[in-house]
Formats: sequence, structure tokens, C-alpha cells
Amino acid sequence: MKTKTIPFIAGISAEPQQIPAILDAKDIPFTAIDTVNWSEYPYQPEVKFRMVQTDGALVLHYVVTEQSVKAEAGHDNGHVWEDACVEFFSVPAGDGIYYNMECNCAGQLLVAAGPNREGREFASEEVLKGVKRWSSLGSESFAERVGECTWQLALYVPLSTYFKHQITSLKGKSIRANFYKCGDNLMQAHFLSWNPIDLPSPNFHCPAHFGEIVFE
Repeated sequence: MKTKTIPFIAGISAEPQQIPAILDAKDIPFTAIDTVNWSEYPYQPEVKFRMVQTDGALVLHYVVTEQSVKAEAGHDNGHVWEDACVEFFSVPAGDGIYYNMECNCAGQLLVAAGPNREGREFASEEVLKGVKRWSSLGSESFAERVGECTWQLALYVPLSTYFKHQITSLKGKSIRANFYKCGDNLMQAHFLSWNPIDLPSPNFHCPAHFGEIVFE
């Protein structure tokens, strides 16, 4: 099981377009999402992420280079996983409930929670609006564009996004989590993970195969 330490940086604002420069200035390193778990989906785009905690929020920055992109999910809680999509799954408490936070390359976001893949509860519009997003590709939906593309996504995720829990800080805590890159309906479908998944077919809803992130 992989382990990653998440530093704390005080005072990061909710202006997501500033996140890459802030993390650069703090020398926050990237981590690759590069595990190909299923041989029938061998395509491996270049994907890396970095994460920090700030006052009352998590901050995420992804950088992706892939051979095609699309963003056809035109609203939050849509089928973002069918687009060029990055994802963060986590278990923030000890009750077995995990959250999937999935965002396509135009910043359309899906957040849901529950103990199993079936019957998940989706976040409300109010919760989703609290997550600030910036994409280098803009925020408008578009059909698939074929050709190498490098894009970035930054997310400012208030801890209130864990809407079934009352979490005000993760400082000093360790939780199970995994980071993903997918594109189910892209020209080259792919399913990459940070921590390896030992299952016979693509499935990201598998907390038993999450890694560990430790908050300083």
C-alpha cells in the first residue's frame, strides 16, 4: 500500500486559478498517477497531482498530458467519468463511508458518498458550488478533440464537501484514499490509479485497495 504525506499550508484563498503558482512557490512536489491495473486498457497518459491542506479545505492540482480530451458532461453530478476526468476517492472517518470526487477537464464535478458502489448519495447543489475550480481548458463543454493536449485542473475543496460528516480539520490524521485518471468514452479508454488495484476488471469503488494519506 502506498503512503503519501500531505503538508499543511495556512492562508490559501479560494481563488483556484492561483493554486498552481502558490504550490510552485511552496515547492510542493507532484506525485504520479501511473498504475495500469488492467491489461486490456494499456493506454497510459502522463498524469500527476499534488495536494495540500489549508484552513478548512483541501487543495488539489492535477497536470495531464493525453492524446485526446473531451468534456461533454454539461453539468455537475453528470457522467464526468466518460470525459477526460481526474478523481479523488477517500474515507475521511472510521465508519466505512467513502466519498468519490470526480472532475472532468472543464471543471464539471461529481461528488457522492456511501459505504458501497450502489445507492450512493449525491452532494447537493449547495455543496458542489462550494468547491472552487479552475481548468486551463476553460469551463465550457466540448466534444472530443484528438491530438496531444496538456491540461491542468485546480480544486479548492472545503472540508464541508464531506457532507455526511462534520469535519473541520484533518491535521494530524491518516485516512485511506486513492487518486485516479480515467476517460471511459475517450478514443483510448483508460483507468489509471495511484495505489494499485488488484481486481479482475476496472473498478475504482474499492476502498480495500485505497492507499494511505497522512496529514501533517
